[in-house]
Amino acid sequence: MSTFEPVLIAGSWRPSADAQDGFRANDPARAEAIGPSFPVSGRADIEAALRAASDAADALANAAPSHIADFLDAYAAAIDADADRLVALAHAETALPAEPRLRSVELPRTSNQLRQAAQAVRGYAWTDPVIDTRNGLRAHRAPLHKPVLVFGPNNFPFAFNAIAGSDFASAIAARNPVIAKAHPSHPATSQRLAQLAHDALKASGLPASAVQMLYHFDNAQGLALAGDTRLGAIGFTGSRAGGLALKAAADKAGVPMYAELSSVNPVFVLPGALAERGDALAQEFFNSCTMGSGQFCTNPGVLIVPQGAAGDAFVHTATQWFAGSPPKVLFSHGVQQNLARALADLLAAGAELLAGGDSATGYQFQPSLLLVDGEVFLAHAQALQAEAFGPVSLVVRSADVQAMAAIAAAFEGNLTGTIYRAADGSDDAQWQTVAANLRARVGRLIANKMPTGVAVSPAMNHGGPYPSTSHAGFTAVGMPAAIHRFTALHSYDGVPDALLPPELRDRNPGGVQRLIDGHWSDRDITA
Repeated sequence: MSTFEPVLIAGSWRPSADAQDGFRANDPARAEAIGPSFPVSGRADIEAALRAASDAADALANAAPSHIADFLDAYAAAIDADADRLVALAHAETALPAEPRLRSVELPRTSNQLRQAAQAVRGYAWTDPVIDTRNGLRAHRAPLHKPVLVFGPNNFPFAFNAIAGSDFASAIAARNPVIAKAHPSHPATSQRLAQLAHDALKASGLPASAVQMLYHFDNAQGLALAGDTRLGAIGFTGSRAGGLALKAAADKAGVPMYAELSSVNPVFVLPGALAERGDALAQEFFNSCTMGSGQFCTNPGVLIVPQGAAGDAFVHTATQWFAGSPPKVLFSHGVQQNLARALADLLAAGAELLAGGDSATGYQFQPSLLLVDGEVFLAHAQALQAEAFGPVSLVVRSADVQAMAAIAAAFEGNLTGTIYRAADGSDDAQWQTVAANLRARVGRLIANKMPTGVAVSPAMNHGGPYPSTSHAGFTAVGMPAAIHRFTALHSYDGVPDALLPPELRDRNPGGVQRLIDGHWSDRDITA
């Protein structure tokens, strides 16, 4: 009799076929193991999940859009109805605040993402239908007819969870089966989400193997799975080292991998903005750096501020905020160790420690602020822009705006870049100078606010140039664009109307916006 929790494979909860080891979640606030033991799956579990997902792929690809949308909506409703239990589980496993973070922010964002995906399915928005009547050509985005493997991160137990988050919603919306690899930081939360998804799936009429979940497997098994040609694509959010190893395996097999890897999200404060509200910006910077214990992919890891008296005052105020803060709880001992190493590397590269710098009892770390001169940053740019995942940030002192522009040009690809400008427009010319170098290096260019908020909007880009992600052309947040990662482009040449997918036929299936002979329209096509 297995002592481990069951895995979700081939439409049922069943004991792991080959788990030789297990793990438990940890309460980060007490640094103690909690809850039941979950299996570390081996090749038998992985093979069973792959086989079941592959067998379901064609049936799911041909499923009625209404069935897909109904499942996504039902799952969203089940998450909202089970909020108390889900929030309690996630709080215990991550130490993230139940309010407002988990209940009022992240959980509603998660169910909203599912509903937005359902809306994109009903309106065919993700398919991008294009019709060229003169040449008899029609094209759209279509399912992959293969499973999608989703790796969930440690820092979002709901909104990026492998079994509920944006990657999951996007892959299902495109009518692809999902094999979810839960993160070991929150296995019980993932288990409960998977139970809700499984119940909604059973009631939907969709293939029972469309949604499967494994809790964990070792690195060698993960690399072998990423390189399996039966996969249609991979969605990944996590560390750069882990993501690049998986991507190398996937690339050898020709499996597209959409990975969010790392980002320091540089923030530039122009002179007018600094003079206008320097003290307020120092507090805003501190709040953003320490929100969620700094464990955000959009955490402001580097801030560039001018030299001079106003810059000195900013650094002094920011240092006071960091020095006066209590230690922050991190997700795990591993996160704590990695953060300590990252801080030591920044110091070795020439940064000066202004506040913090020490681990504390349990999985805690003191908020830490570092300082470096702009010339030193440019001389050691690669080392000084390495991500420190946690409440650690670096201030760079810049001689002038031209130096700021040079610093902007030294950054590698990031998810976001922020420029603070004066309200009276006096910084606008300098904005243009800095933005000219920053724009191509970030997915989202932000004005006058810290980067930690990510709205679930069709206009959002939660992506960016390498190495922030593996592909600058896609976003992990915002429907329908996020769905495009898990699609294939299908073109039809001279195919009779009755044999075309509904959104490409002469008669519009119901208000669908289609690009017809170069013009967007929801009209029927007349002879």
